[in-house]
Amino acid sequence: MSAVTNNFIFSPRYLVIGGGAGGGSVSVLGAGGGGGAGGYRCNVVGENSGGGASAESELILNPGTYTVTVGAGGSAGTSGSNSVFATITSLGGGSGGSTSTKTPGSGGSGGGGFGRAVAETTTGATGTTGQGFDGGDALGSDVNALAHSGGGGGGASSVGLDGSGASGGNGGGGVSSSITGSAVSRAGGGGGGKRESGSGGSATAGGGAGRVNTSGLNGTVNTGGGGGGAGETDNGTELGGAGGSGVVILRLPSTVPVSFSAGVTQTSAIVGDDTVYTVTATSTTSETVTIS
Repeated sequence: MSAVTNNFIFSPRYLVIGGGAGGGSVSVLGAGGGGGAGGYRCNVVGENSGGGASAESELILNPGTYTVTVGAGGSAGTSGSNSVFATITSLGGGSGGSTSTKTPGSGGSGGGGFGRAVAETTTGATGTTGQGFDGGDALGSDVNALAHSGGGGGGASSVGLDGSGASGGNGGGGVSSSITGSAVSRAGGGGGGKRESGSGGSATAGGGAGRVNTSGLNGTVNTGGGGGGAGETDNGTELGGAGGSGVVILRLPSTVPVSFSAGVTQTSAIVGDDTVYTVTATSTTSETVTIS
């Protein structure tokens, strides 16, 4: 699955996911958009990257020390942070639309639109080519405030769905990878919120669901899932769910020495002839991995 190209060059397999964005918060008559998933980049042969892309090309590295960063998930209404391995950067997800910032954020995957208490549409934000999809729109076709719903956040494998009068838009789907030896789906978008009645948008692959009359659910840590949008009633304030932190997963032959700087939190496991290193946190953006 991974290879030593020769005695001096390495070709690791990688999965790099940015931090998911927070879902939109609501304070006055509206419904928060779902947070976009973190960007998804993968070069495992036969798998996919985000945004409908195939696996990326082989990455050739000389022995040396390389940057590794796990992007944090965004808090309510804020975008996620980037994850990095060597030359590979996966963007944080775009924030869901909220009362304070009607326009959702672009990112690895785009945030869902804010469900406004007026008869107009709030467009979901754009994702990034090769990383994730757009967020869903909030369709403001009914002046009845009870009908307004947030759009779902974009996911790695599909766009977030539009919010409707009956429910918040579902978050976009994630992408599955077996880089660790088992198939796991990650980087789903957060569901859009809903005001008063109906249902919040659902989410999969680490995304948080949107809610009715309460705060959105958080995305799952180390999946890059977007947070769910909040649903508001009676002029109360409800917060969007936080986005899930990203992850960096590397797979190399077990004969290759690999070490990490002190600020890296990681685990390793033997899979066949390879060792899989799962980096779940970095204390700074200056942490490193040395491959020798």
